[in-house]
Amino acid sequence: MRLPDASPLARLFDAPMRPGWLVWIGLRPARREPVVEVDQARLEPGAGLRGDRWRGGAAGARQVTLIAAENLDAIASFLGLDAVEPARLRRNLVVEGVNLLALKGHRFRLGGTLLEHSGECHPCSRMEEAFGPGGYNAVRGQGGITARVIEGGAIRLGDALTRA
Repeated sequence: MRLPDASPLARLFDAPMRPGWLVWIGLRPARREPVVEVDQARLEPGAGLRGDRWRGGAAGARQVTLIAAENLDAIASFLGLDAVEPARLRRNLVVEGVNLLALKGHRFRLGGTLLEHSGECHPCSRMEEAFGPGGYNAVRGQGGITARVIEGGAIRLGDALTRA
């Protein structure tokens, strides 16, 4: 939601934000197959991550999913765990040091690629399967975001994430 340029709230939404960085990449080769952790991958416009099972259309909103490491910490805390492995949530990318919700309504760069925030990544009922009773509610509001790939290219661990 974009507010009129004169709005003080709009100025806050567009205020500078600290960059983050990529700390984990996971590819889902097939439905319910184990997530494959990699150090680098290729983002393709309209297709998402090469090697990932996502098969939406060129304008699909879920070409790639991102979650913040800080959200993983919160989910672990809600579940009474020391840590939560990113593969258990089946997200593609984990970033650190940035509030992903601050990207709403914006495009952002990850390394040399350009992505566009397309929505929040809400939990599915499989979170109960992955984490046990209470898993779904632990992930609510902490599931990260979805994005479209506008300009593709290689990404690797350590790449910066900045709002475009």
